[in-house]
Amino acid sequence: MHTLDPPTVDADVPAALDIVLDDLLRKRLAEVQAVEAAFATDIARRVISFTAGGRRRRSQLLWWAMRAAGGGRDEAGVALRTAAAVELIQTCALIHDDVMDGSRLRRGEPAVHVALSRQNGTRGRDDTRADFGRSAAVLAGDLALAWADDVFMEALLRTPHSAALGVQWRAMRNEMAAGQYLDLHTQVTGSRSPGRAMRTAVLKTAGYSSAYPLVLGALLAGASERTVRGLRKAGLCAGIAFQLQNDLQGAFGSPEHTGKPAGEDLREGKATYLLAVAHARCVRRGDTEGLELLETVVGRSSATDAELSRVLDLLVAHGARAHVAARVAELSARAVDALRQADLAAEPTERLVRLLIDAAGLSPADVAGPEQAADDVSRAGPALPQCETVTGGVR
Repeated sequence: MHTLDPPTVDADVPAALDIVLDDLLRKRLAEVQAVEAAFATDIARRVISFTAGGRRRRSQLLWWAMRAAGGGRDEAGVALRTAAAVELIQTCALIHDDVMDGSRLRRGEPAVHVALSRQNGTRGRDDTRADFGRSAAVLAGDLALAWADDVFMEALLRTPHSAALGVQWRAMRNEMAAGQYLDLHTQVTGSRSPGRAMRTAVLKTAGYSSAYPLVLGALLAGASERTVRGLRKAGLCAGIAFQLQNDLQGAFGSPEHTGKPAGEDLREGKATYLLAVAHARCVRRGDTEGLELLETVVGRSSATDAELSRVLDLLVAHGARAHVAARVAELSARAVDALRQADLAAEPTERLVRLLIDAAGLSPADVAGPEQAADDVSRAGPALPQCETVTGGVR
């Protein structure tokens, strides 16, 4: 294992993490190869390749939260190992998510289950190959989760804060699974509740994408309860903003930007807050034609580009797009405000601010103070309650 001092890591957190991940995953691959070569080639290597991608945003949040809370040389190694475990959790979540959603692309490349279904050439029926790909991808996600737990447990051996960290790790995993189930349940039951959509976003995305990386980093540095609470609030607000921005991109973004086909989220019928707001506004206005459009086009894989364009026009005309964009700005402002009130070191805090704003697809100029942002949302529709209220049972 390379020795990486804090100033070196500060200069390039993703590069430092890649060094740690490479060392950890080479050892895991060797262990799997000793068990079964085909599994190592087809599954383990795909997990490693998938984990090599991404922006490392969660890891950067964890690292800078540790630094902002006063952590240094003593915490650097365990922080990077914990960040590596978080990256593997991300791998598990995305592989499984693509299987459950039937998404064919991820990061502009074939999703893992699609690539696995193609690897055996033309032998077998198409449905048999597809079943193989989905089943094998589930195993790939399971392996990533197992490795994540292994790496995290090894990290706990190197810190005096293992008990508190373990509590947060277990809570994060539980919420991710619950959020994924709630997403599936919402789709099968046809729920159009904005509150249900928001709750799903919190459990499925907001916690593990922002809140838990910040909390884990702070706990590694022995941060006070007040500091941890402030970081948790900042992370939840930013995580919800990230998901809402992702919903907007899933509807209006270009394939070059999203890495997915245009309109895929609409064709899949993802139960997003954006669509829930549009549905509620159609009901409020008595727009039966708009309701019929949402009911007959969204969730239909054969929907034409022209039909999807009509849905997008409805989202704009009824103000759903503007309302969600305003909420992204409001939540981002709340996140920044919470960070700056959390008793953290100044320079690392500014790094965190930039990361959270960037995750929401905004620039610093887009983020007003929390009062101004709330006013903007009020003009677009009902203002959000405090992030702690939005999250319900999330602690």
